[in-house]
Amino acid sequence: MRYLDLVEVYEKLSQASKRLEKTFYIAELLKRTDAKDIPEVMLLIQGRVFPPWEDKKIGVAAKLVLRAINLSTGIEPARVEKEWKKTGDLGLVAQNLIKVKKQATLFNKQLSVKQVLANLKKLADLEGAGSVDQKIQLISELLTSAEPLEAKYIIRTVLEELRVGVGEGSVRDAIVWAYLAKEAAVIYNNRDALEVVDDKNREKYSRAVEAVQHAYNLTNDFAKVCQMVREKGLEGLERLELEPGIPIKVMLFQKAKDIHDAFERVGKPAALEYKYDGFRMQVHKSGREIRIFTRRLENVTKQFPEVVGFVRDFVKGDNFILDSEAVGFAPKTGKYLPFQSISQRIRRKYDIDRMAKDFPVELNVFDIVYYNDKTTISLPFAERRKLIEKIIKEQKKKIILAKQIITSDENEAGKFYEESLANGEEGIMVKSLQGAYTPGKRVGYGVKVKPVMESLDLVIVAAKWGEGKRAAWLTSFTIACIDEDDQLLEIGKVGTGIKELETEGEVTFPKLTEMLKPLIIAEKGKSVKIKPSVVIEVEYEEIQKSPTYLSGFALRFPRVVRLRDERGVSDASTLEQVKDLFKAQ
Repeated sequence: MRYLDLVEVYEKLSQASKRLEKTFYIAELLKRTDAKDIPEVMLLIQGRVFPPWEDKKIGVAAKLVLRAINLSTGIEPARVEKEWKKTGDLGLVAQNLIKVKKQATLFNKQLSVKQVLANLKKLADLEGAGSVDQKIQLISELLTSAEPLEAKYIIRTVLEELRVGVGEGSVRDAIVWAYLAKEAAVIYNNRDALEVVDDKNREKYSRAVEAVQHAYNLTNDFAKVCQMVREKGLEGLERLELEPGIPIKVMLFQKAKDIHDAFERVGKPAALEYKYDGFRMQVHKSGREIRIFTRRLENVTKQFPEVVGFVRDFVKGDNFILDSEAVGFAPKTGKYLPFQSISQRIRRKYDIDRMAKDFPVELNVFDIVYYNDKTTISLPFAERRKLIEKIIKEQKKKIILAKQIITSDENEAGKFYEESLANGEEGIMVKSLQGAYTPGKRVGYGVKVKPVMESLDLVIVAAKWGEGKRAAWLTSFTIACIDEDDQLLEIGKVGTGIKELETEGEVTFPKLTEMLKPLIIAEKGKSVKIKPSVVIEVEYEEIQKSPTYLSGFALRFPRVVRLRDERGVSDASTLEQVKDLFKAQ
């Protein structure tokens, strides 16, 4: 496929305001995409170069892109930078300057999606002396052959700022419209149409959407889902299995008001477990290879070599996928520590052995979704718990099972809850003994009970430079939740709960500034626009309706609690959660 064909769809998507219209454009693209081009198209339509679980990053900063535009156009760096400050979008800069480029092009071959993706993937492999110049050359090579519109989206993809508003939901529905229109009774065949399906076939349509979503939750790979549904239809989706080494979306849990409410939701008797103040670890074993992924699907195997050892030594099985929580503890006292104390290990690339000694973790295993060539997600939770009890040899401060009781008694549950809090944990999980494991969903098979109003995990999308002694720091942060199509919606600004001086485990202005400076994509006066990447946990006194922010809500007296290093933008709190909390308060 020509890259220009994809780029023309990007343009339509960026101008479309309705989700149905976006879905229509993606569906039409999929219908005319050859099977051999599906892997590249499915990544690029989401603005990705690598699947989320691959331990590779493009690693290209804005300054390097400026040099690539200069090299490919022959236009002096000062003018390129001036254009950037004026537009705040290096993609637009590339588009505008390619139109008027001075440098003669000896040949101009048409770009394909395969060539564009191949060049961009090479960027991640370049390291060491001379790698910067090589990266500039690779980007410049694409720009030299690019049409102006292609240049815009090449640069936006390099900077991971596609800006076309495509979320997971639109891609999922487009697969149904493109390949399952008959089975799903889709009647939406025009971008101006208002209906997707008539009322009598709504259940049929919902089943098809659910099947595609479930297949994606298992594989985290729309290309694999696409190829299977093209070849085998709905039946093919049922054949897709978990694969050790490829992370799945973890099962999520809603918050219950109290223990009584928790039992009402999951039934009696129920399993109660500590809700640990750590971070989610998905542990995969295939033969001798063990891989560890965070909730945001990042591969952190290298950062936690001791956990690899615990799993190898104390878990029986040829291949499996465990769901667990890594909890930090003080090496001298053995006392459990809050998440902040170990969060720095997630992104650490150097001094890993020393970090493992200074900030050790204990793996608390609470579920299993795959064991010895069989998917176990449809087994009742009680059976999955028996399986992990059978295969794990517990070793305190290394690997243990999540502490659990089974009860129907609210008084006994209350005592267990208080015990958890007294031990420094966040609360308890209450789980249905018959519940299946449903990847990526908040369903009624389990809930969490915590003593404080539910905090929100929000994405920093903008900030302001401080004044006076804080002039060198970003000090006011605009925060956003996400909607059902992964679009970011502002919900307020926060500047409290952040320290000035470096303290172990605390969020500080210097630390946040250091993290956000490389993510600045536009600047006007003291205000900066931030590439969405950093997630923070925010507490607040109240949620209010507000016309000021796109979400329609604002947080009263918001306060930063901690960084959520293990969470990505797609893990941020949703608008639906905000609405539920607003109604419940």
